[in-house]
Amino acid sequence: MNSDIRKLLESVKRGDVSVDEALLAIKKEPFEDIGFAKVDLHRNVRQGAAEVIYGAGKTAQQITGIVRSMRQNGQKTILITRLDEEKAAQVARECEIDYHSQARAGIIGPVPAPDGLGKIVVATGGTSDIPVAEEAALTAQVHGNEVVRLYDVGVAGIHRLLSHMDEIMSASVIIAIAGMEGALASVIAGLADCPVIAVPTSVGYGASFGGISALLSMLNSCASGVCTVNIDNGFGAGYLAGMINHKKG
Repeated sequence: MNSDIRKLLESVKRGDVSVDEALLAIKKEPFEDIGFAKVDLHRNVRQGAAEVIYGAGKTAQQITGIVRSMRQNGQKTILITRLDEEKAAQVARECEIDYHSQARAGIIGPVPAPDGLGKIVVATGGTSDIPVAEEAALTAQVHGNEVVRLYDVGVAGIHRLLSHMDEIMSASVIIAIAGMEGALASVIAGLADCPVIAVPTSVGYGASFGGISALLSMLNSCASGVCTVNIDNGFGAGYLAGMINHKKG
């Protein structure tokens, strides 16, 4: 991901920004203490992506306070994850927010144009996995990636997956999201020549143990090139996929 600091240095090189102006921008406070939160204003400088607000457990007032701090310090696009509809409606009274109910995520500001190396494919075993998939897809898009969605292509009807071989073989990263026994990640990794990020979901009957069965299956995948994130962690998968898709050289 192209961080703001890189863009700033490129502006200095072109002569668009003076050395003193660049130095002032870099010397700004690394975080802002707003009482209930210390907003990390240098996250983009260090990691190439701004801080993301985790909405669960926070009040709407706390969320809007963090948003206000980020916007005042130049952050144009802000992602809020695990945001329920009631809090989203309260946040919307103070700032314009694009709320996605399936993903339980809100986006404030414009979604940047894709600048990654290729496409990220987000695939689910079933329709019930779509909420986690949408969290992953939106996270990847907010971080400057082109996303292709392949939903309900699980191994119970593997011909559905095999009908999308062009998308699978042309992806730079694939996020495989599944509950039940979590077999989708292994199958996709056996077909693709790119990294596969496996996301177990809590979808399934009693013996799936709330996603633990899928988690263990994905951790024990015999296919090479699979890494596994936590149960229902669509955000973590989307963020990691974006990092891989921006890695050059």
